[in-house]
Amino acid sequence: MIEFFDVLKNQAFMQNAVIIGLLASVACGVMGTYVVVRRLVFISGGISHTVLGGMGIAYYYGGNPIHGAVVTALVAAIVIGFVSLRYHEYEDTIIGALWAVGMAVGILFIYKTPGYNVDLMSYLFGNILMVERQNVYLLIYLDALIILLVVLFYKRFLAVCFDEEYTELQGIGVVSTYLLLLCLIALTVVILIQVVGIILVIALLTLPAATARYYTHTLGQMMILASILGALFTTSGLVVSYEPNLPAGATIIVIAGLAYLLTTILKGLAMRFSGRRH
Repeated sequence: MIEFFDVLKNQAFMQNAVIIGLLASVACGVMGTYVVVRRLVFISGGISHTVLGGMGIAYYYGGNPIHGAVVTALVAAIVIGFVSLRYHEYEDTIIGALWAVGMAVGILFIYKTPGYNVDLMSYLFGNILMVERQNVYLLIYLDALIILLVVLFYKRFLAVCFDEEYTELQGIGVVSTYLLLLCLIALTVVILIQVVGIILVIALLTLPAATARYYTHTLGQMMILASILGALFTTSGLVVSYEPNLPAGATIIVIAGLAYLLTTILKGLAMRFSGRRH
């Protein structure tokens, strides 16, 4: 642990990793709460895996893969959201198709990139220690945008999550609000890809919020606690993984998963003990 903090003090790559982890924690805490409450895990998974297609195309043409990820994530969110609202019976099919085609397109373009000097594994499983400073700035802007829009549309998102019919009767645009919510989730996915990669995005998006749900009673409280838990998971994952040279993203998810399982077990035991006393 001492070695980790020595590196953190002197090396920019570790400082970038910690900053990215904290940014990801805020985004996954806020938007992960909506994903858990609104049960959007499968939709979020479709968006996250489709993103590889945009990353591969951007890299092939010499662009920043993260820019390609942003564009693809937003397009996927709008397509999936529209189908989910208008043609609900085809929702699973469309998500599955985008999921598979996006991954396949990304792999093909990355494979055909001249020189093939990109590490596909870093996109799939994340490499938080290799995040460049320019991407840190980009993710700061995305984080700020997510928080700003959530603050501005908090009541609308709350209404859409819990009572769509009442929302529509109040004259609030359910379709536009729902699509905006999915677009913000899409931007969060792009941030989390830098931390844990495409494969593990859903775990980091949902586990802190799912754990926080046990201890909170309002959406706002859940967001705050989920963000704090996300920060603890990402930072402790970096610390634990450094000396044994383990993949940081996978370590973060293992810690988050263990925390969720332990919380679930303890809550279950507490409810059973309480039931017996009464």
